[in-house]
Amino acid sequence: MMRPKIFIVTVASIVVALALAGCAGEQASGPPTTAEGAIFAEYDLEGLDTREVIETLDGMPIAERPEGLATSIRANYVSLKDSAGQTAELPLPEDVVYISAAPYRAQTHDCYYHSPTGCIGELQNAEVDVKVTDLTSGEVVFNESLRTFDNGFFGLWLPRGIEAQIVVSYQGQTASSTISTAGDDVQTCITTLQLT
Repeated sequence: MMRPKIFIVTVASIVVALALAGCAGEQASGPPTTAEGAIFAEYDLEGLDTREVIETLDGMPIAERPEGLATSIRANYVSLKDSAGQTAELPLPEDVVYISAAPYRAQTHDCYYHSPTGCIGELQNAEVDVKVTDLTSGEVVFNESLRTFDNGFFGLWLPRGIEAQIVVSYQGQTASSTISTAGDDVQTCITTLQLT
């Protein structure tokens, strides 16, 4: 007689524990806002926020790029995947989007979502002047001199929800393009800025 009661109590305890675990899972608040977990620790990114992760990866010298790490910057998040299949995502801030651009003279590649560990542009470590103007309001939202990263790109944190013109100048040549930071499918990799 005692065994069935113990069995019933044990089963009931397991059911209650599973129900509580399920509730705890539903209360999760979404992806972490700082780099936590094995994949981030593996690449010395642990404890960094989303901005820091993106800027660290994009600014990394090509020779130091981690092999087997695939990255992609989207409108709302950055994703990482290593060669063992581990994946992680960090959300971008709600008010800005990261746009990476690679001005060029002769050589470029098609790109839509920027990969800090994959993309390579022509003008590496070059001093460029960059101006971004909101086409609706006429407000200049960025106007500075920058140095392209070792990968030939420069990165900009731009306000969400705008249509803008970007103008890049380099050694007497200029390139311009219209870009958008509106919606959930923002092009984060601009490789059409041919200097003339």
